[in-house]
Amino acid sequence: MKRRTAREKAMQALYQMDIAGETDVQTLIANTLEEGEESNEFLEALVQGCVEHRDELDQMISQYLENWKLDRVSTVDRNILRIAAYEMKFMGDIPPSVSINEAIEVSKVYGDDESRRFVNGVLSKIKETM
Repeated sequence: MKRRTAREKAMQALYQMDIAGETDVQTLIANTLEEGEESNEFLEALVQGCVEHRDELDQMISQYLENWKLDRVSTVDRNILRIAAYEMKFMGDIPPSVSINEAIEVSKVYGDDESRRFVNGVLSKIKETM
């Protein structure tokens, strides 16, 4: 599984967490996989890390939302932001610019017309403080 695909699957898993309240990482991941498709370490690390550090990530993201509260941000955008913020804070082997670019690409597929700019703006502010 490519890392982009893992990020997309992680976003889908975290979306389920927000909508259904499910917090079991293995269940979240299993619900995103196609029949016969296997998970990988990167996907599991993203989902596990975002679930474990959810409050910390949400607080970090909230600092950079102008005139918005995190619960008003679309579920898709919120989870794209969580994944990228997790990568930037906890996965030192991934350059922040790569995390931002990947988040933008995922937002182009799953977000609305404004998602790309919104995600880029918030993550760029986070990157400046790291």
